Amino acid sequence: MNDIKSTQYLSSSPFGVGGTYYVIIPAYNEEQFIAITLQSLVEQTVLPAKIVVVNDSSTDKTPEIVSAFAKEYPFISMVNNTSDAIHLPGSKVINAFNKGLASVDENYDFIVKADADLIFPPNYFESLIQHFQSDAKIGMVGGFCYIKKNNDWVLENLTDKDHIRGALKTYRKATFKQIGGLKPAMGWDTVDELLCKFYDWKIKTDETLHVKHLKPTGANYNKTARYKQGEAFYTLGYGFWITAIASLKLALRKKKPFLFLDYLNGFWKAKTAKKPLLVTEEQVEFIRAYRWKKMKEKLK
Repeated sequence: MNDIKSTQYLSSSPFGVGGTYYVIIPAYNEEQFIAITLQSLVEQTVLPAKIVVVNDSSTDKTPEIVSAFAKEYPFISMVNNTSDAIHLPGSKVINAFNKGLASVDENYDFIVKADADLIFPPNYFESLIQHFQSDAKIGMVGGFCYIKKNNDWVLENLTDKDHIRGALKTYRKATFKQIGGLKPAMGWDTVDELLCKFYDWKIKTDETLHVKHLKPTGANYNKTARYKQGEAFYTLGYGFWITAIASLKLALRKKKPFLFLDYLNGFWKAKTAKKPLLVTEEQVEFIRAYRWKKMKEKLK
């Protein structure tokens, strides 16, 4: 099996870190895609030591498909989770991820949160491990997501070279621990990167690693989710003006300009309700300074 090869490959790091990685996949009614995703993982040039699929109250054939893979590949397992069927961004998926995380030991060097609708290129994780091993300060690495349009695979418009998509996060163990894991709230895939910066970890994106995203981000979100983005900006400690700029940018990128008003509405609702922040006051100060700095750099 290739996992023997992976153990040999992993011992060459100049920083004393290996390349053992665990993949945790939250899955809710993913019978259309989960087999394709798992197949791309078992064909990696460096295999994961463990793949845990969290069956998050699926009502389709997702658990049967995962069980079939688990019978063939001993490093694949399934955990069942009970949750609400409403797919709001953040809480549902991260609660499921955390259920999977609780089921594994800590004998990993890197932890992966992956969606159940991805096709990874065969060298994806080998390449990620090489990035991690090249620099001890790299805390997160990820490739770029592509979606299918008119029979062509095109870069998903939410992709940014300074941001790793929530669909395919890979963390160094020390980084994951220091940022406190993943927050079960909208904005989890932004606060993790901001906290990486706060603790002086580097974030690396590799545009040569093209991951096929079979279902566009947010395709199953409930309509009320549009207000959650503004709430997320508030809980990240952005403040009004950074929220306004970020909301406008995101609405235009999604080609839905009226979302700007929904985002601001969500922000004010969260502020009025005094929703708890995801970060400390010290981290808020850092985040605001960092965001203003990045905006000024882009203007130049």
